[in-house]
Amino acid sequence: MKRLPFGVSVVACFLLLSLLGPALAPYSPGAIDLTAEYQLPSARHLLGTTDNGVDVLSILLHGARLAAIVSICSVLLSLVVGGALGAMAGYRGGRVDHVITGIADLVQAFPAIVLNIAILALVARPGLLHVVLALSANGWVLFARIARAQTLSLRQSEFVGAARLLGAPDSHILARHVAPNLMGPLVVQATAAFGAAILAESTLSFLGLGPGAEASWGALLDQGSAVLLRFPHVALIAGSTIAITVLGFNLAGDWLRDRLDPRV
Repeated sequence: MKRLPFGVSVVACFLLLSLLGPALAPYSPGAIDLTAEYQLPSARHLLGTTDNGVDVLSILLHGARLAAIVSICSVLLSLVVGGALGAMAGYRGGRVDHVITGIADLVQAFPAIVLNIAILALVARPGLLHVVLALSANGWVLFARIARAQTLSLRQSEFVGAARLLGAPDSHILARHVAPNLMGPLVVQATAAFGAAILAESTLSFLGLGPGAEASWGALLDQGSAVLLRFPHVALIAGSTIAITVLGFNLAGDWLRDRLDPRV
């Protein structure tokens, strides 16, 4: 039996832990034990503890679900909005194309993390929905560019021309002929975008702009960075978890792209 690539294995483990993690966690992420502050990994706490004696493993397992929810919701929203706008711009052309492309250029002119911070700064207490919307505010641009480029090529194809001659409306052509041919490139981009969304959520939580009531990998990294020289295990474990997960999604995206590329 052929073994799965490393990236696909990491993604599968991440999704499994996001579903079962809270049930497998040995403690609640809010359980405080003042007698066990910043303990090293042991039989009682497999990955050690943070301040107030909170179990690191429990935070990681609960944080996996938060990372999965944020990444899946923000990427799906970005894919739907960006794919629809990009397909419309590429198919209609003219003024519609100029307007949508101009908005995309304007959004992309701002650094992604700066735009995310600016949006969340408008909310007194950011929640899960606010983080998803903030990440989607600029996440749709790349999907729109990919969909536009593919649609510019597809609208010159013979099957689209035949549909026009048969009198099919534009909405029908976009939904039945253009959209299915956009799924391959958009799905590949979405796989890599999951890793970027996880990294962005961790960055926002590290800066104190994540969902405050939820256990987060970024918040755990923030706690560990404050005591990095004295108790390095907290920051190292949190940082390694984020890095391996993001790397796994990037490698899975490369693997999926090669599998869907007819030239390979």
